[in-house]
Amino acid sequence: MMVSPEIYNRVSEKSIKGRYVVHGQIVKFLKSVRGDFKVATVGKSVEERSIVSIKMGNGSKRILMWSQMHGNESTTTKAVLDLVNFLASGIAPNQKILEECTICILPILNPDGAERYTRQNAKLVDLNRDAQTRSQPESEVLRKVYEEFDPHFCFNLHDQRTIFNVGTTPMPATLSFLAPAHDEQRSISKTRGISMQLIVAINKMLQKIIPGQIGRYDDAFNINCVGDTFQSLKIPTVLVEAGHFQNDYQREETRAYVFQALYAALFTIASDRIDNFDYEDYFVIPENEKRFFDILIKRVDIVKATLKSPSDMGLRYAEVLDKKHIAFVPEIDEIGNLAANYGHKVFNCLDDVDLERLKKEAYWHLITS
Repeated sequence: MMVSPEIYNRVSEKSIKGRYVVHGQIVKFLKSVRGDFKVATVGKSVEERSIVSIKMGNGSKRILMWSQMHGNESTTTKAVLDLVNFLASGIAPNQKILEECTICILPILNPDGAERYTRQNAKLVDLNRDAQTRSQPESEVLRKVYEEFDPHFCFNLHDQRTIFNVGTTPMPATLSFLAPAHDEQRSISKTRGISMQLIVAINKMLQKIIPGQIGRYDDAFNINCVGDTFQSLKIPTVLVEAGHFQNDYQREETRAYVFQALYAALFTIASDRIDNFDYEDYFVIPENEKRFFDILIKRVDIVKATLKSPSDMGLRYAEVLDKKHIAFVPEIDEIGNLAANYGHKVFNCLDDVDLERLKKEAYWHLITS
């Protein structure tokens, strides 16, 4: 239940890349793509941008997906466009899915936040904490689509920061999954168990291509979150968190793995294979920890005169919108004994070669000032 790299390369949407993905690009994509699907405007954002849905397939199993609920989380949006291309392509493996399933996708739920590259919407509300009050038009749109489409499965698609590692290992959490809780006790209902089984199926496939880089997201219950709300309504819901792959800050590698994860889930549902997977294997997936810095500088006290004892420095990137591109600006996050942490890039000031490399970096002034 994996799409070959050759087929994925054929269907991946080449016109949309990078981290800044906005409403206008989706409109342009939908005008250019050809296939048997229906596009509808299902509502408007605070600033009157349209929120669109894409429907594909004519099967009895209804699957709802939404992406970019947080405007600065665009990796899964790219992946669902790749998925639309794949399903519209007529390639043999997708026919079973289209015959058995009807899929409804909201590629950008928060178009105003996408324009600003912010987590919140135009009124500075986190839509993923607005599931109960539904104070924002975007929240009302999602709930209306949910009630009218009446899904059997939901997929809540997000990005996670580069800080996450898998368990206690030095492996980045390239993808993380969660079967959201439906109560404070985090009990396992029938529908939550189904969510877990789907994640087990996805994980089994992903371990073949990115072994050790799949994490389990924290399942603390919050009824204000959309996933927890839908799970409490007895609809199996899967949270997908697209994370960091080595040297992939534009998340083009990660989008391919998200695509594969979504395909694995659809294939499992369409083929009635959910019961082939044991929900207890969900707990074998290591829970995420937050041990990564974007840049880890060991023994920075060697070059920073104000430090009197052995110390390390961890830098994390601020993601800054600059003329429709995202700039990654390093900022000092922590100084101290960081022996238990990892870095996506690591320098050791005790190593002469590393030190010379470090002096050539644009952020050298942060270290010495």
